[in-house]
Amino acid sequence: MIVNMSNIRKVPLITGETYHLYTRSIAGFEIFRTAESYQRLILALNYYNGAQIQQRMSDYIKLTPKAKEKFDNTVKNDPIVQIIAYCLMPTHIHMVVKQIKDRGISLFMSNVLNSYTRYFNTTHKRRGPLWESKFKNVLVKTDEQLLHLTRYLHLNPSSAGLISNPEEWRYSSYDEYLGLSPKISICNWGGTLDIIPIEYQKFVSGRVTYQRALSRIKHLLIDNYTG
Repeated sequence: MIVNMSNIRKVPLITGETYHLYTRSIAGFEIFRTAESYQRLILALNYYNGAQIQQRMSDYIKLTPKAKEKFDNTVKNDPIVQIIAYCLMPTHIHMVVKQIKDRGISLFMSNVLNSYTRYFNTTHKRRGPLWESKFKNVLVKTDEQLLHLTRYLHLNPSSAGLISNPEEWRYSSYDEYLGLSPKISICNWGGTLDIIPIEYQKFVSGRVTYQRALSRIKHLLIDNYTG
């Protein structure tokens, strides 16, 4: 079953605004189980951020490195959203995204999530939906909120006890923020954040203990970003 993400929302997604996007698997089902599965979703985030997608990602994967580079440059020149930060967890996804084109976020999320559903169902010989209802979105109103939100995302894996330090998690945008070279570089915070890698690392690592404490009580909070 393919999820239709194009239905009209109670709170419309506005072009030019930035949002914290969140989506979870059905019943907390573990949907990322291998390094390959995480990389598949990251590849989809890169691939489907183009205004003119004319082939399935499975065909893109078969292209030569030169052909892939040409396609990637086309996407970068005409994106539908600006991916500012992301973090993939075993059962859910966090993203910070700015909408560049009308309906860009809805189209982007629909393509990414449906693509991964097809991949997961084929790989595990299953049928049916993978994601829990529509993705959730929260408007990010200030630059300060945005900066702290990126830290929240990058600390999620250590808060959950999956790793000891955020630098150990390979499936978020943290490597990009630290100036490292991930397999796929998909983030662009230009015009929104002024990131100095060494200062940002201090900013994030200085709150590891606090974030873990927060994760223990977040179910008591009314206004929070679900982790």
